[in-house]
Amino acid sequence: MRPSVLFVHPDLGIGGAERLVVDAALALKSRGCHVQVWTSHYDPNHCFSETRNSGIPIRCCGDWLPRSLLGRCHALCAYIRMIFLALYIVFLSGEQFDVVFCDQVSACIPFFKLARNSKKVLFYCHFPDQLLTQRLSWIKRMYRAPIDWLEEKTTGMADCILVNSYFTAAVFKKTFTSLAYIEPTVLYPSLNVSNFVSTVFEDVSDLFPVKRQHIFLSINRFERKKNLNLALESMFELRKRLSLLEWERVHLVLAGGYDERVLENVEHYQELKDNAAKYDICNHVTFLRSFSDEQKRNLLHRAICVLYTPSNEHFGIVPIEAMYMHCPVVAVNSGGPLESVENNVTGFLCSPNPKEFADAMEKFVKNPDLKNRMGESGHLRVKNKFSTEAFSDEIYAHICKLTN
Repeated sequence: MRPSVLFVHPDLGIGGAERLVVDAALALKSRGCHVQVWTSHYDPNHCFSETRNSGIPIRCCGDWLPRSLLGRCHALCAYIRMIFLALYIVFLSGEQFDVVFCDQVSACIPFFKLARNSKKVLFYCHFPDQLLTQRLSWIKRMYRAPIDWLEEKTTGMADCILVNSYFTAAVFKKTFTSLAYIEPTVLYPSLNVSNFVSTVFEDVSDLFPVKRQHIFLSINRFERKKNLNLALESMFELRKRLSLLEWERVHLVLAGGYDERVLENVEHYQELKDNAAKYDICNHVTFLRSFSDEQKRNLLHRAICVLYTPSNEHFGIVPIEAMYMHCPVVAVNSGGPLESVENNVTGFLCSPNPKEFADAMEKFVKNPDLKNRMGESGHLRVKNKFSTEAFSDEIYAHICKLTN
């Protein structure tokens, strides 16, 4: 009998972590596993399309619990919501399952482990949560201390720990010092190519003037840590290097995940628009919020390259999506892109400053054939290194190992 796997995830919206969860669920379902997903929040109008039509049941519980307390304590609220979700599943849902697949918030793990019928738990670590927030005051440090301790202790209770890159594996070992005996296994996220396989592409010229031939594309959530302003600064720097005719052919599309419930999304979106006005490049920038999978595919097909601006990104699925679509990537030379993007072959790895990004962007403007050459290399790299088949084989093997 194939294993039954229950996925628990904080918020099944749109993002890299959510993409991983959906792909893992689909991979296990394709292997004959019984799969279900439980989450604290799910909006059918703000999700990956596969969650609506894959046949995998999505259960939502605990969304009435607050996401923050007067705009603060997001981590504490996330922990409470996940603990409530775990308690509901274990004691009230009546669901039967063999393995729990959880990610992002490890606080729920002990409730699955200590239940009457203890379950095997696989934890996928995208990145230690305690490193995702700054500690600028002693109050914040005191508030985070017990949460950080709980994260480390509960993470160590998992029966299997996977990470998304060797970069994250190294950070895991350095951060969770009491778990030095654990060697997390690297499982690269894969690309669900079904969303990208097509020979028909819709026209996206309504997003920018027709005369714009060189389209640069940025895909990331509207969050400050994603350093999206680097793309705007790089456009400002690029303008200085191009003739007026060349500049009139250049355009940037800033496409990003946007949730009106998240104050930072709302604020940072406006900050970026204000910065575009300050740099006097508004006519050469399009802001696109919460775009569809179809729009993403069409934009990747149309773009001359993708600008990937976060530093120390844990892995980053966007460069994989871009390369599969024959679109080169200009990324910051740290974190996951060091393992996904091959410098000078599938794109360029640069320091996070506008001059280096503009150097790379200028090469694509001056030599349009560069997109085709690097794009083909990127496509082959994804097929060889980040295939769905390899991901499915490995995740299924880990599940089977836990149930044997």
